[in-house]
Amino acid sequence: MQTLLTSEQTRRADKFTIGARGIASIDLMESAATAFVSAFKGYFAWLDVAISIYCGTGNNGADGLAIARLLKEQGYDRLSVKIARFGNTTSEDFRINLERLKLTGISVTDIAASDELHSEDADIIIDALLGSGLSRPLDGEFDKLAVYLNNLGKTIVSVDVPTGFPSEDVIRKGSTIIKAGLAISFQRPRINFFFPESAPYIKRFRSVDIGLDESFIQSQPREWTLLEPDDIREIMKPREAFSHKGTFGHALIVAGNTGTMGAALLCADACLHSGAGLTTACIPAEGLSALNSFSPEVMYLPRNKSAEIDFAKYQAIAIGPGLGTDDPQVKLLKHILSNISSQVVMDADALNIISRHPEILGMLPHNVIFTPHLKEFDRLFGAHNSWWERVATGRSVARQHAMIIIIKNRYTFIILPDGNVVINPTGNPAMATGGTGDVLTGVIAGLLAQGYSPEQAALAGVYLHGKAGDILAECSGMYSIPSRYLIKKLPEVIGSYASE
Repeated sequence: MQTLLTSEQTRRADKFTIGARGIASIDLMESAATAFVSAFKGYFAWLDVAISIYCGTGNNGADGLAIARLLKEQGYDRLSVKIARFGNTTSEDFRINLERLKLTGISVTDIAASDELHSEDADIIIDALLGSGLSRPLDGEFDKLAVYLNNLGKTIVSVDVPTGFPSEDVIRKGSTIIKAGLAISFQRPRINFFFPESAPYIKRFRSVDIGLDESFIQSQPREWTLLEPDDIREIMKPREAFSHKGTFGHALIVAGNTGTMGAALLCADACLHSGAGLTTACIPAEGLSALNSFSPEVMYLPRNKSAEIDFAKYQAIAIGPGLGTDDPQVKLLKHILSNISSQVVMDADALNIISRHPEILGMLPHNVIFTPHLKEFDRLFGAHNSWWERVATGRSVARQHAMIIIIKNRYTFIILPDGNVVINPTGNPAMATGGTGDVLTGVIAGLLAQGYSPEQAALAGVYLHGKAGDILAECSGMYSIPSRYLIKKLPEVIGSYASE
């Protein structure tokens, strides 16, 4: 997993790299500018495009000056640089790069106040005003300049982070932030890039390797990490010769009710397609015909005989999709939690029941997996004003109850029992359809049944579920992905990560 860095950790990585390699900070800056320009060319290859680079007088501005010089060397001739001199301080690296820039013949204009700007003819704006070290909202002239640039309607590419954008912590409503079509960040994407509140300010982002010491970065406290394909390959194991259905466990799906049987069917079928050796659906009797038609391989346990469940038979239990929240389901949930000896994943109505009966939290086994979406999470743990606050609550609750909380979103947050957060990069807006959460619960249950640990099942389940959606969106061009298509894609996707 990639360790994601806070602003302070990034500064420490810069300092360590400079000291360990015996290089000057200006040389590391040159490496960063080179990596930025290489990435920039991949998006904007035409050399006759007009580019204006807006620079502050700190190190982010110094990056911008170096980028302007390197763009000139790459054949971009229609360049101009505008320096926002809104203070009395300049960094040493800024001064060095400004002297280097003067040798190129690129037009440089100093801006003493934002009201001096009246027109901008460039096609692309490169934003190198303020970097990731900013810890407060924009004000004064920088606030006015950011508003001006946003109102131009130009394509904006930000260096490391958009000006005014906090790398971590709450993205406050109403703050002035440069709206970047593309942010090219150094070494790592910033933590806040993965939060929904970033959407108005960053359409897409990319991180580039600038040569920071990776061993040092990976040795930092891993409170925030990003899942990578190799993590999933390390988790998933190929099927051995002479294995049989008993080798891969038995999962019980407790789900469905009158009018919501589809959720149970999707969950059970996803569990089956994720590799559970046996899958049993505990559903109302009226759902049996639908179950036999939709997924005949899934066995049936009448809901009215749930009191007779032999819990020792099951290695994993999924509870909640379409279950309902009336008194019989509350009693059923409590009965299961009082008797289970297997791993548990809880979703949908199981979570809604707990939100109404918080005493059930005290009945949960260690390493239970919750899979709430935003509204379910807030019903459980109270309303939140921001996603940062929501994840902070999740971290606290996960530690308190030794549980795993999967908060579903475009970038899903997987909060482990130690409170550390793993961010999943797979998935896409085409998956914003009913039933995808039921499928995810089934995938996780299927992995738990096969003997994967709760952490492994949570990480691999979320990643593979999203990857199936990515393949359908990218290769099949699907604008919207019905959940049953995800299920059909799962065995192929899982197999590609479980090969020897």
